[in-house]
Amino acid sequence: MTPVLRSARLRLSPYVAADEGQFVALLRDEAVGRWFGDGTQSAEQTHALFRRIFSLVYAENHFPVWAVRHEGRYIGHAEIKPSPESWLDGHEIVYGLSRDSWGLGLGTELAGLLTSYGHETLALSEVHATVDAQNTASIAVLKRLGYEQGRAVPEDNGRTTLLMTSRLS
Repeated sequence: MTPVLRSARLRLSPYVAADEGQFVALLRDEAVGRWFGDGTQSAEQTHALFRRIFSLVYAENHFPVWAVRHEGRYIGHAEIKPSPESWLDGHEIVYGLSRDSWGLGLGTELAGLLTSYGHETLALSEVHATVDAQNTASIAVLKRLGYEQGRAVPEDNGRTTLLMTSRLS
């Protein structure tokens, strides 16, 4: 079951059906969606992804997936899950915020909340994030939180994915 998490300014809660339009808009925004998985997808694919959160992830209790809210308004998406990467045996955080919430420190607050959940609630000695090497904003957020850069993985599309890791001291 996906728990509700809170920080000073954020509330993370399980998605509800009414969030679908905002979720699709978030991931269809090129500035946000390009950093997720295979990049911005079609509207149909993004709607299908949202529905899989309910039919697969929540229904089978795979891993926590949250709608991120600030002052009661949907501003993003977050999850912590076993990594789908064959080269990474561990859990990774995934997050994205709407453009209008950038520059307010909410990304750092969100990534910090996810990292704490991984270490404290899931008892993970390591929490990972896989980040496109060109996503300098997310890399800066993770470094502020004490994540260290590990391997750099070349991708088939010519880009590079960086492994960032938070370790319990």
